[in-house]
Amino acid sequence: MTQQQQAYAYGLLAVLAWSTVASAFKLSLAHLSPSQLVLYASLASLLSLLSILAWQGRLGELLPTLRRHWLSSLLFGAINPFAYYLVLFKAYALLPAQEAQAINYTWALTMTLLAVPLLKQKLRPRDALAALICYLGVLVIGTRGELLALHFSNQQGVLLALSSTLLWAAYWILNTRDSRDAVIGLTLNFTLSLPLIFAWCLWQGELGAVSWQGLAGAAYVGAFEMGFTFVLWLSAMKRTRSTASIANLIFLSPLLSLLLIHFLVGEAILPSTLLGLGLILGGLLLQKIPLKKTAASRDQTACPRSG
Repeated sequence: MTQQQQAYAYGLLAVLAWSTVASAFKLSLAHLSPSQLVLYASLASLLSLLSILAWQGRLGELLPTLRRHWLSSLLFGAINPFAYYLVLFKAYALLPAQEAQAINYTWALTMTLLAVPLLKQKLRPRDALAALICYLGVLVIGTRGELLALHFSNQQGVLLALSSTLLWAAYWILNTRDSRDAVIGLTLNFTLSLPLIFAWCLWQGELGAVSWQGLAGAAYVGAFEMGFTFVLWLSAMKRTRSTASIANLIFLSPLLSLLLIHFLVGEAILPSTLLGLGLILGGLLLQKIPLKKTAASRDQTACPRSG
């Protein structure tokens, strides 16, 4: 295989893995609370990241990096995985999986909007139009097509799903100033977030015994949402000649995810979900189309994940 073919292979494997996690979230939350799922999934993710570093012979880099960057590792870990996944899993607990995952796909647009105040970037008219289209899609999904009534199926769940996009986008914008190696940094984030997650579960009284089904689901989520798949995506990005060609693969994920939600979770896919998701993906595509045929596609180094 050529290097570009390897990039596509790694990218497709990552997209396929991320397509399964919305179903895994919902199935796991039938046995665990959102806080418990964050705790056990984060532990599984940390173990998977440590195993990757051990295989690469890089465990010795952790302690020196921690000494230099302990504060940033703690701050990043407080955002992701602690706050982000706590909010996201709560949204999944309140909403059908199809609605939560579709709304969460607006994170890419949220990152563009947040870059205006945080990175002093200009908001193009096309970005503003894309925002209107995407958030119209959110309204369609949240109201299940009853736009005029503005009656949300679960207002708290929709707000939490939107809040998760703010946390994820802010995390990746802040990462633009992070000098740590990506895998080393993520491992340290998860390491320093574990005491926060443990203390939260202790305060919530959620450290009791859990079922094996819940632990199995958390292990899957930790490995394929937070751990191994992230490394697959980074490997694809490092091997490709065009980051845009790999980044575009993520548009396959929501459609595959809906199929799995239907067959694994048993949700009937609503027409409003399909329409809303179509608007969201349309807005994101509008944002990505170059202004001129000769214009270069903007680099997308952020981890797209599942949604």
